[in-house]
Amino acid sequence: MLDGWQPRALESYVCGAWRKGQGTAKPLHDAATGDLVAEIDSTGLDFAEALAHGRRSGAALRALTVHERALMLKALGLKLMEQKDEFHALSLATGATPKDGWIDIEGGIGTLLNYASKARRELPNTRVLTDGVVEPLSKDATFSAHHILTPLRGVAVHINAFNFPLWGMLEKLAPNLLAGMPAIVKPASQTAYLTELMVRRIIETGLLPEGSLQLICGGVGDLLDHVTGQDVVTFTGSASTGQKLRAHPAIIRESTRFTMEADSLNACILGPDATPESPEFDLFIREVTREMTAKAGQKCTAIRRVIIPRAQAGAVRDALAAKLSEVAVGLPADPSTRMGALASLDQRADVRAAIAQLANEAEIVGGDPDTVRVATGDAEKGAFLNPVLLYGDQPMRAEAIHAVEAFGPVATLMPYDDLGEVTELAAKGKGSLVSSLFTHAPEVAEEVVLGLAPFHGRVMIGNRDSAKTSTGHGSPLPMLVHGGPGRAGGGEELGGMRGLHHYMQRTAVQGAPRLLGAVTGRWLNGAEARRDIHPFRKALAELRIGDQLVTAAREITLADIEHFAEFTGDTFYAHMDEAAARANPFFDGRVAHGYLIVSFAAGLFVQPDPGPVLANYGIDNLRFLTPVYPGDTLQVTLTCKEINPRADGEYGEVRWDCQVRNQKDELVALYDVLTMVAKTWAA
Repeated sequence: MLDGWQPRALESYVCGAWRKGQGTAKPLHDAATGDLVAEIDSTGLDFAEALAHGRRSGAALRALTVHERALMLKALGLKLMEQKDEFHALSLATGATPKDGWIDIEGGIGTLLNYASKARRELPNTRVLTDGVVEPLSKDATFSAHHILTPLRGVAVHINAFNFPLWGMLEKLAPNLLAGMPAIVKPASQTAYLTELMVRRIIETGLLPEGSLQLICGGVGDLLDHVTGQDVVTFTGSASTGQKLRAHPAIIRESTRFTMEADSLNACILGPDATPESPEFDLFIREVTREMTAKAGQKCTAIRRVIIPRAQAGAVRDALAAKLSEVAVGLPADPSTRMGALASLDQRADVRAAIAQLANEAEIVGGDPDTVRVATGDAEKGAFLNPVLLYGDQPMRAEAIHAVEAFGPVATLMPYDDLGEVTELAAKGKGSLVSSLFTHAPEVAEEVVLGLAPFHGRVMIGNRDSAKTSTGHGSPLPMLVHGGPGRAGGGEELGGMRGLHHYMQRTAVQGAPRLLGAVTGRWLNGAEARRDIHPFRKALAELRIGDQLVTAAREITLADIEHFAEFTGDTFYAHMDEAAARANPFFDGRVAHGYLIVSFAAGLFVQPDPGPVLANYGIDNLRFLTPVYPGDTLQVTLTCKEINPRADGEYGEVRWDCQVRNQKDELVALYDVLTMVAKTWAA
């Protein structure tokens, strides 16, 4: 038994209280020792009321700005990281080694912190997000449209898999809480004790508004009968279970959003240029070995199919079989163990049954599924299984090796005769989360990746150049999409700030710019503006959307253009040669540099005295629209477009709409100026 842990009945956290089930509890056993860890049951819970409680509680999350939610997640992530040793100790019962546990624990908490950081960097400090640009719908700028994103008014129901009881929860919670939507988490029963422990620690922090997070330990009962079109259901697990959930009558009737991330037959491909003498060959062998044995092969991204040039089949088979035979299987806590146990004895039986199906089309060339060799532990009490490697000589004519997944340390070698067969073999998996390609040849990378892309959510290219920095085949990253088409579920998770959109409604709002601006908190062209003191003299507390400056005009001379060219070294012919400039179909003679226009514009609108504007940190969406010739005059209209006060600082970011026009009132340049402005300022 784990030190300090006493077997007990797990509790669900619903409607603001921890509650035990009222039925017959199911025992949960240590994957490596067979000892009783916990019991689980959710009988008697009022699932309809749990959903209703979450919906009522959503108002507290929606009342927070995006940055306030992000700071909440940051504080939560830091607090959980302080308690990681407690999570690691209990994680051993799942069969995971400490290295495997790092993926689940630090990886999950790191995802939380990553989202908290990205949200504050990339999103405004508002409650309403905009999507895309303003669409002008009239010539006189009196009627426009903007797409907005607002949190759904329901609950995100996350039905998670057993293999990552913490990461699987946190990678979904991060975007849904940032979006302003509460969640109900239902972990897979086998490893739910670890999820329950972390949820207890989360609730104890008091950082989340009550109702933002609820937990169901056990079956979901009639929970899905009560979902609505404002709810979201996500599922991670087997494709067959996911299809049943997707077809639930209430989900179909209510058009409830359903996102599925299913286990898939991911492939790792060796390019024809990667011979045993090349670094790519060794990297390939190492990657396949790692992905077969990490978490005992119980990863949705694990390599199941190994696609290799037929000419290298013998070398790959021998190298992989040798590497896998060296893997020490045993108790997760033992320092010498390289691979722990499967999640349960039932899981081992399922893997053995799947291997038997695969063996009808492929021969076992490494490992014995029926004979377990362990360095430590009991081979019968623990759900141990040595890595198994199969070889299917005619994969183009096979079926089972492209359809049956052994969710454990199992992979099948598949030779190809020409490069065209590679993507065809990969596509036989009918959609995968990830495939990887090991090659040093650009032409191979181009052909294979473009062939793989329609069938995969992610493709990783490995070679000698990225060997030291690559995150590897099997690592979903917070900033990259995780999901895939077809068998992989047809869903998408993570992907940076894209992940928030799954929990928000995109709405096109049309109207007068002044009213659209009131909705979005942003100034739109055509809305009223206010001109009093120079807006750069206003601290954030006084600055308002629509504060505007119209500058004096400045003439651009030929001497200005020539001085700028000499000073910067930009002597492009259109600025220096009258005849060559006239030959250009876009110009009628020598023109001013675009960056001269931007520089002179800054000279027109900048207020030089010390004040609340602390720094200019960028320009967005710069466009040069009309050529500027010697003798033209420029005038700038600068308008406060968006204000984002930092929730955790003494300043905020301000976005200014900058329009530069010539003496004919033609728009010469258009861009956004980005500044940092103090919240208060004492002159």
